[in-house]
Amino acid sequence: MSIAHTAGEYMLSDALLPDPNGSRAKGLRLELSCDRIVKFVTVGLPLLLVSLSFAREFSSGSQISCFSPANFTGKQSAYVDAVCWDSLLHHDYDTVGDSQSRSLWVLKVFPYSLLVIAVAMYLPSLLWRYAAASSLNCDLLFIIDELDKSYNRSIRLVQHMVKLQQSGTDPEELWEEYDKARRERYFEFPLLERYLTCKQRSYYLVGVYVLRNLLLLFLLAATCFYLAYFHVAVFFQDEFSCTIKVGLLKDELHIPGSVPCKLVFFTVFQVTSICIGCVYVLLGPVIIYHLLQLCQWDKRLLSIYEMLPAFDLLSRKMLTCPLNDLNIILLFLRANISEVKSFSRLSVLCTLRDVRADKEDIDTVVDFMTLLAGLEMLKPKHNLCANGNSPHHNSEIIEMKPALESKED
Repeated sequence: MSIAHTAGEYMLSDALLPDPNGSRAKGLRLELSCDRIVKFVTVGLPLLLVSLSFAREFSSGSQISCFSPANFTGKQSAYVDAVCWDSLLHHDYDTVGDSQSRSLWVLKVFPYSLLVIAVAMYLPSLLWRYAAASSLNCDLLFIIDELDKSYNRSIRLVQHMVKLQQSGTDPEELWEEYDKARRERYFEFPLLERYLTCKQRSYYLVGVYVLRNLLLLFLLAATCFYLAYFHVAVFFQDEFSCTIKVGLLKDELHIPGSVPCKLVFFTVFQVTSICIGCVYVLLGPVIIYHLLQLCQWDKRLLSIYEMLPAFDLLSRKMLTCPLNDLNIILLFLRANISEVKSFSRLSVLCTLRDVRADKEDIDTVVDFMTLLAGLEMLKPKHNLCANGNSPHHNSEIIEMKPALESKED
């Protein structure tokens, strides 16, 4: 019998969570996976394309090729290319015959506009980091520690019940005392539950998170408008007429007024514009869908922790409108679920409870751990049949004897 009790004590000691080594603050993720992917795409794509654009510029040298007159020397041809690249004015004649010019400045500032887009797309992430990340970090550290401590308190409660049973306390009387304590909520977790309830009346984190995504949507829309309004206007303008009667050639009479020029990097400009426009248009619905997820509760984590005694945020209908800080915290708890050590333990117990034939007799982690510790407890009968008989046999006795004790009997 003593070996069986010692084995039960060892099993309960192993079920306790060890104290975390080091600080958890360094391992917490303060960005959701979807936000991180969107930031990587919106910032990384323009930087990648601008690097390709600059590499193309450095490898090819001149970005423009003008067809100078045949009698021009090499230096004069280079001068014509430089003048036309500096001006980037397309000179044409309308139907009446009047001269008109159109600026192609978008092609000249194209690589630098990509840098501006990349910097602008990083602003929502900076807003979240400096406005809400520190507060969220404190909330996550406190809640994770309290959840693990609540699990440990439940295990220590079972250890205390085992010691009482070893000291000669009647198992049925001990179980009735425990059931009475549960009904009167002696085992509730007031600090954690009230903190989570208080977060339902706070809207700072959710406000910053919504503002971040709205700012990102605005920047995506502004970028698409810029691409559609300015880039489409010159999307097929790879050739243009450039006047060269400026500067040193202004008074020369033997040269033509304009020469045809062709842009060397125009294919890169077209491909880059299409890539950025298509990707940013596709990211818009993704961000909107991610925002709509805030309109419903993520109850998966709280439903697991319902196995703790008197932890019933869900069963007591304490959850109100999901658009508050608590819902944001639950989303980030799911993202940092590897840091919540008690979650995996309780998930296993929930799975084992669901596959048991008498799962209606297992409400909390205390019920399950008393079975694993080898206690023989008669649960109090609250629901009797109409004829006064006992309920079904599965709900009468929760019994699990260690193998050694059975062999001795």
